[in-house]
This record gives sequence, structure tokens and C-alpha cells, in this order.
Amino acid sequence: MAYTQPEINPQHKPKLGLALILLSAAFTSVGQLLWKIADGEINLPLLIGCICYGAGAVTMITAFRFGKLSVLHPMLSLGYVFALFMGAFFLEEHISPMHVFGTALIIVGAILIGGGDN
Repeated sequence: MAYTQPEINPQHKPKLGLALILLSAAFTSVGQLLWKIADGEINLPLLIGCICYGAGAVTMITAFRFGKLSVLHPMLSLGYVFALFMGAFFLEEHISPMHVFGTALIIVGAILIGGGDN
């Protein structure tokens, strides 16, 4: 008996695409954080970071099956938001008022673009 892929409700496709693209942004941000922690050496954080970054790429490609490229691709900018907060939390990097302002603009833009599909 042949395997058939279960159908996804067409109303849920944009939401699934959005969820996957956010997961992709999170994976790539974690990968970049681990690369920074690796500090230019070949070690476990570097290898795990590469795996996370690869998982982010695969998740991004999968997300594009479920939503519009013009909506989903700009949502990857939320990876910058994730990276800012992870840098502050894990690496004790300073967040300036300009960082906060820029991050707010990214979040507002992502909300406006992400809400524009359906």
C-alpha cells in the first residue's frame, strides 16, 4: 500500500508557513550564537551551530511551500530580534536605545507584513 501525505487545510497553510519561518529564524539565530561562542575554533558549539543553521535553512525552504514568498521572507528579519536578545542574555552584550528602536521597527514591520496575507 502506498503512503499518501495527509492533506493540510488550506486555511491553515499560511499559519503553518508563518510558524515554520519563525522556527527557521530561531534556528539560524541559535546557530549564529553558537558560532560566536565557538570563538573561531573547531569545537562542539561550532558543530551544533552548523546543524542549527542547516535546520534553519531546511525549515525555511519547507515554510515556502505553505505561504507567499513576499510575506514569509521578510519575516526572517525576526532572526535579528532573536539574536539581539540572545546576545544580551547569553553574551552580556549591551543593548543601546538605538538597538531598542531598530528592534521595535523590525517587529512592527514583521507584524504588518505577516498580517497582510490572510
